[in-house]
Amino acid sequence: MNPMKKLSEIESLVKAKKNSRMAVAFAQDEDTILAVQRAVDEKIVDAILIGNQETIRTVCKKLKVDPDLFEIVHEPDEKKSGDKAVRMIMDGKANLLMKGLIATPYYLKPILNKEYNLIRKDGVLSHTAILEVPTYNKLLLVSDVAMIPYPDLTQKVQMINYNIKIAAKLGIENPKVAILTANEKVSDKMPCTMEAAVIAKMADRKQIKGAIVDGPLALDVAISKHALEIKGLKSSVEGDADILIMPNIEAGNIFYKATTLLAKGKLAAVVTGAPFPAILTSRADDDDSKYYSIVLAAALV
Repeated sequence: MNPMKKLSEIESLVKAKKNSRMAVAFAQDEDTILAVQRAVDEKIVDAILIGNQETIRTVCKKLKVDPDLFEIVHEPDEKKSGDKAVRMIMDGKANLLMKGLIATPYYLKPILNKEYNLIRKDGVLSHTAILEVPTYNKLLLVSDVAMIPYPDLTQKVQMINYNIKIAAKLGIENPKVAILTANEKVSDKMPCTMEAAVIAKMADRKQIKGAIVDGPLALDVAISKHALEIKGLKSSVEGDADILIMPNIEAGNIFYKATTLLAKGKLAAVVTGAPFPAILTSRADDDDSKYYSIVLAAALV
């Protein structure tokens, strides 16, 4: 498989597979319903919408969407809708999870419920956004822009490993991973630079396999060979990163929103670390981003 460079290529891959079955928690907003309708029409998923049945049908009527496209499960309580969606996956009634209008803590709580035993003892939930940016020559995998506020060294290593697996699904072999900081100098005044240097050395010693890893790197030298040359630096990432590991959630969140809102980038996003693909987009993300997130999740089943 050739490396995928556009989100539409993931769509083509998924359409060749059997439909996934997706449970959508509190599926009562217009963008979610439009995205799910599109995914159903494109024969990517069969969908179960969980929420207030009357509200869902009212929104469908407003949008001129046929509610009979979906299985609708009446659960007007926001918290309970998230739990019911996860239980459907545990019971084998669905194999994808999606966030609708439900608040993120209510969405994640049942996934993290220790009684359900879904997350392994040393596991961590993280988040990967895949960005298609008109000014970059390929897809960019970015973590973490939505979940872990200040990832520590161990969490960053897990994020890298999650992204290596996703990259492989997209035909990206031996991806180049840039661990981002404000600059390339290792300094105890900037702990994230020290973590980046340690992780890069771990990769050199094959403690991280299946990728080329370097850091600390500023964003410009991670994605621009010209910047690398101008600064007189050498990096195994070569200004051609496939994966960006952010130092904290502020940097990641600002980066992805600037990319999508100012640079007209397209987005797909998924939670990593759960035993099933879980779609987590911002409530402000448009139906296009939500649709491509469904496509990405279906590719990971």
